[in-house]
Parts: sequence; structure tokens; C-alpha cells
Amino acid sequence: MTDPKEKIEQEAQAYRDGSEQPLGGYAAVVAGYTALVAAGVLAARATGRRGVAANVGPWDLALMGLTTHKFSRLLAKDPVTSPLRALFTRYRGVSGPSELEEEVRDESGRRAVGELITCPFCTAQWVATGYVFGLAFAPGLTRAAGAVFSAVAVSDWLQLGYARLQQVQE
Repeated sequence: MTDPKEKIEQEAQAYRDGSEQPLGGYAAVVAGYTALVAAGVLAARATGRRGVAANVGPWDLALMGLTTHKFSRLLAKDPVTSPLRALFTRYRGVSGPSELEEEVRDESGRRAVGELITCPFCTAQWVATGYVFGLAFAPGLTRAAGAVFSAVAVSDWLQLGYARLQQVQE
């Protein structure tokens, strides 16, 4: 009979197929997310904040979408937030207007976290989850912060569009 730990390692090696995927780091990230969501759900239940998801209307969803987009990009790409990513990445240059290109460090745990915090698509799930819990515990403040980030997201698109129009006219 194969030791369960040995069997897990064999399966991980088979999955990796020679790549350097940090499956243990990914598992830790998923476990951390799951633990935070569980803690949030328990706190919501303990304080009587049930049914928040049922109260998310179209305007909240639009605000949440814009906020999640902008805040995810801010966390994952903005130069000002690079100190938050520095332990997990290496600076490689500029990738776009007000955005950095960073390389994720190779160490297993650092790599998994680095991949998470440099990917706006990956951080979006965390941001949206935080937004939902914000609606449960501090709806007014959450909507106000959401309005700020949504306005900045719209402004960014207008700035990029304006810059594009200037290039076309030249």
C-alpha cells in the first residue's frame, strides 16, 4: 500500500509534467481564501447579517464590477503598490500607462503568492469577495469607496481614449 503523502507527490509530479508549478503554494492560497470566506460568513451569521447576496441589485453589481476592475489593477500593476508585491516579485519594467511589469520569484510559496498578486484577473476574485463582505458589514462606506474606484476606472478609460484620439490626429 502506498503512503498517502507519497501518492499525493506522485500525482503532483504527474500533473506538473516537468513544469515548475507550485501546487503546494497554490493549495495554501486556496486554503487561505477559503478560510477568509468561512470566517466572513461566520462573522456575518453571528452578527445577523444574512441575505446580503440577495440584496445586490443592478447598480451595486455595476459599482462592484467597476470597483473590482480598478482595485484589482491597482493592486496587481500600479507602481505605488509595488512595495506590497516586492517580496514576491522582481521589477522588470513598464508594461503600460502607469503599470509595471514584474517577474514572479521562483520559490514555491513566493511564486504562488506572486502569481496571485501580479494578476488582476486573479486578484479580482479576492477584491469582489471583500466587496461583498463590505456590503454586509459597512454598506455605506463600501459603496462610497466603490464610487471612488469606479469613477477612477471610468476616468482611466477616458484618459486612454483621449490619448488614442491625440495619436490619431497627429
